[in-house]
Amino acid sequence: MTTPTPQRRAEIARLLAQSGAVRVADLVARFHTSEPAIRRDLEWLEGQGLARRVRGGAVAIRPPVDAPSSPDAIPVRIGRAAAGLVGAGETVFLGPGPLTLEVARALTGHSPLTVVTNSLAVARQIADHTLHTLILTGGQLERGEGELTGHLARMGVEALRADRIILELGGVDAAEGLTDDRLSQAELAQMLFRRGMQVVVLVPPERVGRVAAAYIGPATDADVIVTAREADSAPLWDLAECGVRILLA
Repeated sequence: MTTPTPQRRAEIARLLAQSGAVRVADLVARFHTSEPAIRRDLEWLEGQGLARRVRGGAVAIRPPVDAPSSPDAIPVRIGRAAAGLVGAGETVFLGPGPLTLEVARALTGHSPLTVVTNSLAVARQIADHTLHTLILTGGQLERGEGELTGHLARMGVEALRADRIILELGGVDAAEGLTDDRLSQAELAQMLFRRGMQVVVLVPPERVGRVAAAYIGPATDADVIVTAREADSAPLWDLAECGVRILLA
C-alpha cells in the first residue's frame, strides 16, 4: 500500500537525519511508489532546507539555528555538529586542529566527560572552561600546530581506551581515502583507527573530494564524516555510497 505523501516525506526526512543520504531507487522500493513521486518529495524537502538533491538521491542539510552566513562561522558549525554526537559520560579523544578546537569549545556545556588529547590548544580550552577530566598524551611539542608528537605521544595512544575519536583531516575522497598533509597526524590517525573505536573525521568543506600528501586509510575507516553544507555534493554522494555517514553542519 502506498504511504500518504505527508507521512512519506516525514519518514524520508527522518532517514536523511539518520544516515545523511538517501537513494531514489531505495525510497521507491521502501514506499511502493513511483520515481517521480519520490523526486517531488526530495524537491519539497530541498525547498524546506532539509536536503540537497544530488545525482540519484539527496544528502541531508542541517543548518544551525542562527544560520550564520560568514565563512568564519564554518569551523564553529562543524565543531557544534561533532560535539552533538558525544554522549554523557563518554571518553573522547580530540586531535589537534582548528575544527577539533571548536569541538572542545562546544563541549563546554556537556555533562562530565573524559577528554584525551595531544593538542595544547584543546587541553587549555578543556582545562580553563570545563570540569571534564583531562588527559594529555605527552610527547614533544610541535609549536606550529601546538601538537604533541613522538614516542611518548605514541605510547599514550597505544594505551588509549575511548568511546569516540574525533580527528581533523586535510582530505577525504571516496576513491583516494582519508589523507592529511601532516605526517605526524597521519601516523597518529592510523594508530587510533586500529583501536576499533568510533571514528569521527572533521573535514573543511573545501577539502571534501581532495587528496592530501599522506595516506591514512580508506574512507570507510571513518564512521562519520562531519563537514559543512558548502561542500561539493558530488564527492559527498560518493562517500555516502561507500556506506559512510555524512553529517552536514
